[in-house]
Amino acid sequence: MKFSEIAGHKDTIDRIVNMVDSGHLPHAILLSGPSGIGKMNLARALVQYLQCQNRSNGDSCGVCPACVRNKSMNNPDVHFSYPIVKSKSPNISISSDRFDQWKQFLEESPLMSPEEWNRILGAGNSQPIIHVDEAADISRLAMLSPLASDQKIFVIWQPEKLQQNAANKLLKLIEEPLGSTVFIFVSNNPSLILPTIFSRTQRLNLYPLSDAEVFDYLKRHSSLSDRELSEIARLSEGNLRRAEEFIGQTGERTEFSQYFIRMMRSAYSRNIVDLKELSDIFHGFGREKSLRFLEYCAKMTRENFVFNFHNRDLNMIVQDEETFSKKFSPFINERNVEKISVSIDDAARDIARNANGKIVFFDFLLLLSRYIRTS
Repeated sequence: MKFSEIAGHKDTIDRIVNMVDSGHLPHAILLSGPSGIGKMNLARALVQYLQCQNRSNGDSCGVCPACVRNKSMNNPDVHFSYPIVKSKSPNISISSDRFDQWKQFLEESPLMSPEEWNRILGAGNSQPIIHVDEAADISRLAMLSPLASDQKIFVIWQPEKLQQNAANKLLKLIEEPLGSTVFIFVSNNPSLILPTIFSRTQRLNLYPLSDAEVFDYLKRHSSLSDRELSEIARLSEGNLRRAEEFIGQTGERTEFSQYFIRMMRSAYSRNIVDLKELSDIFHGFGREKSLRFLEYCAKMTRENFVFNFHNRDLNMIVQDEETFSKKFSPFINERNVEKISVSIDDAARDIARNANGKIVFFDFLLLLSRYIRTS
């Protein structure tokens, strides 16, 4: 990965290049910002730049042996750590036990969707975390001499998911790194990082991209018209992964949109049989996916309410959602929008607390069928 391949973040890239070229790169860097804006791409470009044998014009060459090793994820001096779900059979306890899946993830989802990683892991309702065994492995690897370069580099994705005892085990290593060891932390939610780790890093904040930067990125990766790309860039709110989802309308957003439409139609017609079937389907999502679906419902409730103001710039919906909202939006109005929103929030709270999903969803859908007819 080269800096020139990254969309946006020019100021941060310039800052990183200056630190590397001047020999003042901190031994622990935290790249933080919203998910889906390319933080891991930047981390990988930094790794490649650090080890490139022929840097020029503020970028790696992309063709030297070190660059080739980094592009193929075959560099013995670069180690990735990431949340996993432990397993006794087969024995899964550290990140390297899931390295094949990790390579697949980086190739297929370079914008780093946590939901996609959970799917690849088969996490279900389990929460992937970075265990103390991982910290012990990092400490062991840090003791070894570099094999192909002058540096040992550790890239840790989602340090906010470090176990307390894992973080404690890394503290001394981060404070007093062995040799030329570099830690690069990539975080979607830095406020959740343990203070003992957070305070020992130099933080570089990354922000959502501008509409123009998203447009330029999409232009290189899509054959849609400029008008369509401009609209998608506006709707993405600076999030590249969201922009890609808008283009393909694949994955969860499409699935959630279809269920939202079916749910609202069945609620309005008071089709109890279908509402019961939907509650079973939503329960089958599992806790984490159920929470994401309820978050989508909350967003679409807000979008349909705002649609009534007839100001298109206020809405952040794609064409299929807009087609439904044109007819449906009058049924989300000032007399019921708050009740519907509260019922969604209540359902999400109960699901997060591991309440019975079938009961929670069926109660929510029954309430919805009553509120939706408020004219």
